Amino acid sequence: MAQTAVRVRAVRRAPAERIAEILATAFEVFSERGYDNTPVSVIAERLGVVEGTIYKYFESKRDLLMKVLVNWNRGMVEDYAQHLPGIKGTRQRLRYVIWRHLQVIRERPLLCRLMFSEVRAEYDHFQSAFYEQNRIYTKFLISVLEEGVASGEFRNDLPLGLVRDMVFGCIERHSWNYLWGRGGLDVETIADQIIAIICDGILTPNRTAAVRGESDRLAGLVDRLERLLPPRTGREKP
Repeated sequence: MAQTAVRVRAVRRAPAERIAEILATAFEVFSERGYDNTPVSVIAERLGVVEGTIYKYFESKRDLLMKVLVNWNRGMVEDYAQHLPGIKGTRQRLRYVIWRHLQVIRERPLLCRLMFSEVRAEYDHFQSAFYEQNRIYTKFLISVLEEGVASGEFRNDLPLGLVRDMVFGCIERHSWNYLWGRGGLDVETIADQIIAIICDGILTPNRTAAVRGESDRLAGLVDRLERLLPPRTGREKP
């Protein structure tokens, strides 16, 4: 019986599938080694392809990094979109946004350090796809604040953009030592502390009560004075 030779053709990945594979691998390698310590050849070796395969889809190592960051940011946006609707209460929703951001920093310090110290300092940062994606990401915090204003939990004159910058700026500053390998990052404690400052203010409880009591006292004085004054007639000039 004659044997029929069977030719096996190598399966080629679709471009979209190959790009997703490169982005996922580059994300892991950049997270492990940082940007400067990661030659493209290392990413290619991890993928089991030649270096030219990566340059077929990405113009440069920098282009690869920026697309990794955009893809990473998009994943965090999807995380917020998935989990925020199930969290009840403005305070708890706000805490989740802050807590998740801190958690990302703790999980991926090398990428976050790169993002904070280098990527945002580039001259074209504000025209980049990463900047636009990051605006979508930070919009979740703005949306939670807007919900708090609409429900009456927050002041209606709250400067939303300033609060957003205070939150993310505070997180970045507080996590800086951790990003550079100096000390840890207590995500739960920091999230609770930021929420307490935003939602409860910085006045001590006794001081807050005193201010409220003084306001009530003055209102009472005005009320008593109005009762002592003779009633006004329609012929009196205002």
